[in-house]
Parts: sequence; C-alpha cells; structure tokens
Amino acid sequence: MDGATFNKLRSMIYDRCGITLRDTKRTMLSARIRKRLRSLQLDGFPRYLEYLVNEADEEEWVQLINVVSTNVTAFFREPHHFDELFKAVKQWASGGQRRMRFWSAASSSGQEPYTMSIVIRRALQAAGRQDTDAKILATDISTKMLSMCKAGQYPAEALKPIPNDERNRYFQLDRSTGNYQVSPTLRQMITFARLNLAEPPYIMKGPLDAVFCRNVMIYFDNHVRSNICDQVLRLLKPGGLFMIGHAESLQGPQLKEFVRIGASMYRKK
Repeated sequence: MDGATFNKLRSMIYDRCGITLRDTKRTMLSARIRKRLRSLQLDGFPRYLEYLVNEADEEEWVQLINVVSTNVTAFFREPHHFDELFKAVKQWASGGQRRMRFWSAASSSGQEPYTMSIVIRRALQAAGRQDTDAKILATDISTKMLSMCKAGQYPAEALKPIPNDERNRYFQLDRSTGNYQVSPTLRQMITFARLNLAEPPYIMKGPLDAVFCRNVMIYFDNHVRSNICDQVLRLLKPGGLFMIGHAESLQGPQLKEFVRIGASMYRKK
C-alpha cells in the first residue's frame, strides 16, 4: 500500500470510528484490508479506496471496521478491577440498593461482560441480595465481536482464569464444537448492542454504577478520548466506578471529577 492510499484510508477510518492509525500501522492495515480485496474481488488498494468513496454501502464500512479493530481480551483480565467491583456491589447491595446498571464499553468477544456478570452475581450472593435488579450493557463497534459475544462459546484454555466452582456452574461443554457454552443464567444479565464510541452523545441515559472502558482509548486521539470521558461522567452516578486499561490514564479537565482509587481505577466524586 502506497503512502497516499494509506493516508486517505486512515483519515476515512478516523472519521468513521475515531481509531487513530499511526505510520507504523501501514503494514498491519495492508494485511487486514487484503481480506476485503479478496472478498470483493478487487485488484488493489487504490481500487478499494475508490470503492469506499463511490460504491460502498454501510455494510462494507461495518466489514472494514471489523478487520481494522484490534480485539485482545480474557476472562478476569486485570483482576484487581473485579476485586473492586465485587466490594462495591456487595456494599451497595448491603446498603439497600435494589437496582444496578453496568456498562462494558468495548466488550470485544465477551469475556469482560461475562466476567462482570460472574462477579456481580458473586457479590449479590455474598450480600444475600440475589433479588437485586442488576443489568449489564455490553457494546462494541465490531459486529463480528458482538456475534461472538452472543454465541458465548469459548475453548477450555480461555476458561482457566475462572475459579473452578464458577466455571462448572456457568459453562457447559458443547460436544458438537468442543467449546464451552455460557449458561443462560450468566447471559440473562447482559444486553449486547453495537455502539461507536467516537459518536457521542450515547443513547444511554444513566445513571450507571460502573463503567469498564478498558484498553480501547489507546486507539483514539485526545479529542475522542475527551469525548468518551465526558460521556462517562454524564452517565456515572456519584461514587460510580470507572475502569480503564493498565496502559491508559485519565488526563484533561475530567480528571478533577474523579478520585483515583488504584491502578487504572477511578471513582466519580
């Protein structure tokens, strides 16, 4: 892919979904777009660029974002976040809160929202308040990832971070695929939806008790990050939790609205 085509493509991708592609990402972008060239039977990157500008429908943009998005996740990734979530949910439930709302903002293939569901159920049981109305909204820009979320099937290797008793309770071997299927009990707390974080304002009204927006802001520039933080501030209740990735940090005017309570963990004032 020549430099001019790369620059035009990354500008269009930024305009569509806010993802910033540095100069070092040209090889990566070339490799991933080759999948679209083969699928569409186009004969080169300039022809694909022309197709995007003049012929592509919304579905092609969805497919492009699917191949450009980076999706790395795991059950109980950054476990201290889930320790803090457990403590907060148990405290809220013990204090009489009967309705709780949570958001996994970049749910990828589903391990994060399913881990949240495990931990929230664990905390409500510890508080003796299993009747609490608790719901999780899990969003992602990638339709491919959302399909994997909804399917809820994972190889045995992926389940290793989950404690044995909860793994046995919430996952069952699907002998037709060799993978483990998420139980309806775990799934029923979660609603999956497509959301572009680069297009505020978001449709949710809040208030939310906790937002997990982890390992996604590193792909955005400061303008998009600031907009995301503004939306989180709008949606979070006072005292609500905001979890970000270990390589990320809060900066700018929104920082004064939060108290840092641990590594990549914040509480709204």
